[in-house]
Amino acid sequence: MPIQKPKAKYALNRISPRRLSAVARKEFIHLIRDWRSLALSIAIPVLLIALFGYALTMDLSDVPTTVWDQSRTAESRELLSLFDGSPYFSLAWRVDNFRALQACLDDGRALVALVIPSDFADRIRGRRPVAIQAIVDGADANNGRLALGYVTAIGQIYNRTLVAQRLTGRNRAGTLVPLALEPRAWYNPDLQSRNVIIPGIIALVMVVIAAMLTSVTIAREWETGTMEQLISTPIRVPELVIGKVIPYFVIGLTDVAIAVAIGRLVFGVPLRGSPGLLFAMASVFLTGALFLGLLLSIVLKTQVLANQLALFSNYLPTLLLSGFVFGIHNMPLPIQAITFIIPARYFIVMLRGIFLKGIGLEILWLNALLLCLYALAMVILAHKKMTLKLKG
Repeated sequence: MPIQKPKAKYALNRISPRRLSAVARKEFIHLIRDWRSLALSIAIPVLLIALFGYALTMDLSDVPTTVWDQSRTAESRELLSLFDGSPYFSLAWRVDNFRALQACLDDGRALVALVIPSDFADRIRGRRPVAIQAIVDGADANNGRLALGYVTAIGQIYNRTLVAQRLTGRNRAGTLVPLALEPRAWYNPDLQSRNVIIPGIIALVMVVIAAMLTSVTIAREWETGTMEQLISTPIRVPELVIGKVIPYFVIGLTDVAIAVAIGRLVFGVPLRGSPGLLFAMASVFLTGALFLGLLLSIVLKTQVLANQLALFSNYLPTLLLSGFVFGIHNMPLPIQAITFIIPARYFIVMLRGIFLKGIGLEILWLNALLLCLYALAMVILAHKKMTLKLKG
């Protein structure tokens, strides 16, 4: 028989702090007794930050390179010294024929191969154009694209060096100066991908924790038969749903603090903005994620199904469609349109703005507003669904 209660019981009126704290205390006790879930809620952020921070990187360094130097002159050695002296290349192999060079690329010993022609020095001395061949293993498109960019950059450095030497010899007074391009990267001067990835991991950690914990709270009460005992008390729906979320909200903010600390102390990610604004926006995003998990728990009434659906609806969109790993502007237009309903998209923009740029609500106000609307919508939907479940 469905539980029937007067409508007044579920009116969104004044919440009793006593009843609210009683529900929260009950959930805290259950959480402490379930030490495995509590341990996972602390271990998962550390594990995710370690995995993504160390394993997921868009940078290349010490690229294994093989060289076939047919010139073997001072000029060719000067060019190769630029490669060997850079942090991006490691001249691991030197060969004397094309078959050996191809073998290095085929078996993966080298990612880049350089071929310097035999007339390299003569052309340099004669001030004639000369071409060297750079072969890149394109099996990994991203690494191949980055390696080609690094090769091109070193080639431009060598060209500028030659031009400067010729101009100096032609006009020692230095009146003729070539155009010099001085590129600068703001906010992330070293262009370290970790500085971009680590802030985004905070959003990923929060949705995983929310999906793992709150998606089973109400479903567990239905499965164990304790929901009937709860609704036979004077507890109102707002007190029930908010009291259920409070312990996990505390854990979520603790995980945010852990993620920020690891990012600063272990990976050296700068925090140029306001820590207060960071935690305020994290609280708003966490509220929406927790009540979304609670909503799924209310609707499905099954712990396993609610947990799996919460992970699927939170983790994958945050990982793939929020701009965390893949740039949204590179996605097809229909996919770009879908990203506008992913809350993590706006939160990650705020995280990177606060961490790297040090900006505040004067610029990020629209993202903050959308996050607040998302959190409010989840709270209202969870309340309404719980009311309907108890009435039905």
